[in-house]
Amino acid sequence: MIVRIMGEGQLDVADSHFAQLNKLDDELLAEMEGGDEEGFRRTLGALLEAVRRLGAPLPDDALEPSELILPGPDASLDEVRQMLRDDGLIPG
Repeated sequence: MIVRIMGEGQLDVADSHFAQLNKLDDELLAEMEGGDEEGFRRTLGALLEAVRRLGAPLPDDALEPSELILPGPDASLDEVRQMLRDDGLIPG
């Protein structure tokens, strides 16, 4: 799946990694619902780092449609809330 991190670029992340990413997404959602700003920052950073580590970067000139768009590391809690689906940032 092609994942875009806003402000950084696109990565190709194998479907087999999404169970691990969904765990972080669930934590992020719980922290957001509880208003835990510190936990939100920590987990958003961990989620983005996992995507970077597990994904293969696409060349800057690649024109692939992003199937999933994640906020950048400096996104606010309110900005991320606007991006959420019913099941978090990552479907599934």
